[in-house]
Amino acid sequence: MPSSPPGAQVLFESSKKVPPLPDSHDECFVDPYDAPPIGKQSFLPFDPEKATMYRYRQQQSVNLGSWYTPLPIYAFSYSSASRFVHENWMTPSLFRCADGKKLSELDIASGWGSKKSSRSLLERHWDTFITRSDFEYLASIGINTVRLPIGYWNLGPSFTENTPFADVGEVYENSWPRIVRAINDAAEYEIGVLVDLHGAVGSQNGQPHSGISDGASNMFDDPNNVEKTIDVLGFLMQQLDPVSNVVGIQILNEPQDKPELTDFYTRAIESMRNFTSNSMSLPLYIHDGFNLERFSQFAANRTDFVVQDHHSYFVFTPSDSSEPASQHTSDVKGPISKSLADASSKERRNLFIGEWSCALTTDSMAHEADPDQARREFCSGQMDVYANAAAGWSFWSYLKEDCDNDPGWCFKAAVNKSLPGSFFAYNNTPRDPRRVKELSSLVAKMSAPSASEILDSRDSSGVKNTATQRREYLGQRGKRRSQDRFDVIHRRHQADSAPLSPAQQATVKGFTDGFLACRKFASDGLFGKLGFIGQYVADNLPKDLEPGTEQNYRDGFGNGLMECQGRVQLALNEAH
Repeated sequence: MPSSPPGAQVLFESSKKVPPLPDSHDECFVDPYDAPPIGKQSFLPFDPEKATMYRYRQQQSVNLGSWYTPLPIYAFSYSSASRFVHENWMTPSLFRCADGKKLSELDIASGWGSKKSSRSLLERHWDTFITRSDFEYLASIGINTVRLPIGYWNLGPSFTENTPFADVGEVYENSWPRIVRAINDAAEYEIGVLVDLHGAVGSQNGQPHSGISDGASNMFDDPNNVEKTIDVLGFLMQQLDPVSNVVGIQILNEPQDKPELTDFYTRAIESMRNFTSNSMSLPLYIHDGFNLERFSQFAANRTDFVVQDHHSYFVFTPSDSSEPASQHTSDVKGPISKSLADASSKERRNLFIGEWSCALTTDSMAHEADPDQARREFCSGQMDVYANAAAGWSFWSYLKEDCDNDPGWCFKAAVNKSLPGSFFAYNNTPRDPRRVKELSSLVAKMSAPSASEILDSRDSSGVKNTATQRREYLGQRGKRRSQDRFDVIHRRHQADSAPLSPAQQATVKGFTDGFLACRKFASDGLFGKLGFIGQYVADNLPKDLEPGTEQNYRDGFGNGLMECQGRVQLALNEAH
């Protein structure tokens, strides 16, 4: 969730209209909620092959914001003439009778007249705000991952002891089992889940979305809060590492960019990696505190699966508001795209745009002759840049109250309006399950080129000639002349009989592995793409490569991956 900028005024709306209540009810009466038995939830058996697919694939994602971390209404005011006011922010109905400043999760849990009432309110919200049908819908339009923000309080009463939530811990007695259920519901539709610690003990940023409303950021300054947060992360690691569709754990959301943040991340990562025997394979996500350069270098310096999370918004500063929407789009496609690509290249493509939206200020839109078209170009421009530069993106947010009237912030309203109607990694991916099965079977049977084909398709500079590769070995609609065919076959036989140098062997091996990796990710039934390419190669680098040929392998892998992706897209286009 975006933090309010310096000088922003945070307002709440206690007089918001709500559905009429029976005469016997006062405004803050909460109907007792006889929740369906939740029981003890358990995860499905771990499948390492599926886990690889979930964790390394390109992510088209949405945030499930305000499901377990409710957010109030924000109205942002600046000293300049520019003003951005976003009404009905997320779930204002939960804050109507909250305690104190009516800004945070703690205010909700402490309000509504009693802990019994606030528990009923929240449990009903958890059970109804997002349901299994939402996961079914998301999967049907190509969303393959969700980012699930939670707070430490959601782990249950034992984790709230000696914290600001201590007096309301019982409200969260059945919160964690519901999170387990949500992850299992996502798995039913082959959707991965990134579990994001949105609220750490003591607050990592002083913002209401971290659970508190006093504005204090005491996590880093208090060793006890650091220890409690490490314990929370350890619990998450123990619970989630052996879950196939958990794509990772985000250690903190939008922490303050303090000097000690890198030390905390290092300690947290090392601690989490030691909790389970297989914990090295689970991706750990770190938010960069809006310092892209600093934390791209941090991720680059590590060899384990650590992913930088960067958030991108264009509404929270006076300069954002004064800039026309079309200029924001140009910025995204120009300098922002370059900075993201530079960071991604440095860190093996371990970059994730964990929050972005279609939101623009009223002033930004006022400059446009066709505001709707300007917003569409802004949204599609962002999506294309983030998909190309990073291994995934996640829109903030999937759902909110008054969603239909807010395509800037509400994904469900933006689909087929500000955003396209399909988000699959490949264009023209079918939605009919029968066709998906047929085409998946076809893709699974694709054969990688032979060694001679791979080497013969490279130009004199050693760079793969993609057009030649596709024409000679992957097929076109037109037919080649018989003499051309004879010449090609003759060259193949000559190449097959000649010994390969170590560099050529590494190139062929890399190309073949890249091709087969693409085939594997595309034939899983959802036509996914390998997203964390550099990390995947590093984690699967053959041990028998001749020293000094590692780069040949990497280059070959990338070329084979691209070639296979071209074939998959061609098959989908022809079947469309």
